[in-house]
Amino acid sequence: MPEIAVLIPCYNEEATVGRVVSAFMDALPGAAVYVYDNASTDRTAETARAAGAVVRKEPRRGKGNAVRSMLRDIDADCYVLVDGDDTYPASAVPGMCEAVLNGEADMVVGDRLSSTYAAENRRRFHSAGNRMVRGLINFLFKSALKDIMSGLRVMSRDFAKMLPVTCEGFELETEMTVFALDNRFTILEIPIAYRDRPEGSVSKLRTYSDGAKVFRTVFMLYRDYCPMHFFGFFSLFLLLAAAALAVPVLAEYFRTGLVPRLPTLVVAAVLGLGSMLSLFAGLILVSLAKRGRRQFEILHTLYREGRLK
Repeated sequence: MPEIAVLIPCYNEEATVGRVVSAFMDALPGAAVYVYDNASTDRTAETARAAGAVVRKEPRRGKGNAVRSMLRDIDADCYVLVDGDDTYPASAVPGMCEAVLNGEADMVVGDRLSSTYAAENRRRFHSAGNRMVRGLINFLFKSALKDIMSGLRVMSRDFAKMLPVTCEGFELETEMTVFALDNRFTILEIPIAYRDRPEGSVSKLRTYSDGAKVFRTVFMLYRDYCPMHFFGFFSLFLLLAAAALAVPVLAEYFRTGLVPRLPTLVVAAVLGLGSMLSLFAGLILVSLAKRGRRQFEILHTLYREGRLK
């Protein structure tokens, strides 16, 4: 039987984690359920342990830190990553696991936005924020995904072990999605019946600060994964600004032989130099990015063949 591991990172989820553990143990008999207590100040660990989960500690605060430790520590054929807030249905997970184990996808995402999220979510601006991030990712990476930030994901062993988790907090789902898109992993989305947090459970998300972190993450990932587009845009912008300043001055010089606006010409020259520097930075970084992709493909092949642990 393939080994399935359910990963539940938790911070102060005493009110819900017991129900989540029980629900996933019922939906996936034989699966190992792990709860990583992310420096909780309530009885999250005791409640999860009483429900039957394997409980471990992750003292570094942040969902990204907890998931990084989980993926490093736990060996399985299939990984189910879910939040401990009892908002995702365990009944959808067996089908998601089957798709991964059958090789249909490297990562299966529970799609909330095509289902009940708009009706169930009571937090202001979260629906709009999800749509904005989705539109930005799809535009930048030429994809057609429906839910970028879902907290229910099922991953293959290959994907989970190759995933570099560099963020610390709720930017995790965005980072996972961009990594999958850039490295041509197969993503499958399955609509799920999302439900809002039950009474007595408090969300840890901070709408504005966490939203700003997510958009910053998208910006930085686009810079790292698509450097020619990123620096090419700035190069073109600076070139147009330099031309707008220089053309009138040069036209007057060719007509009269005089340069009465020397400071303007100096500023145009500086902008033109900045444009060239940005262009060459993009060319150098895109070469490095291609080399990094080739190295990743080699490592991925070695890992699949069992020659890399």
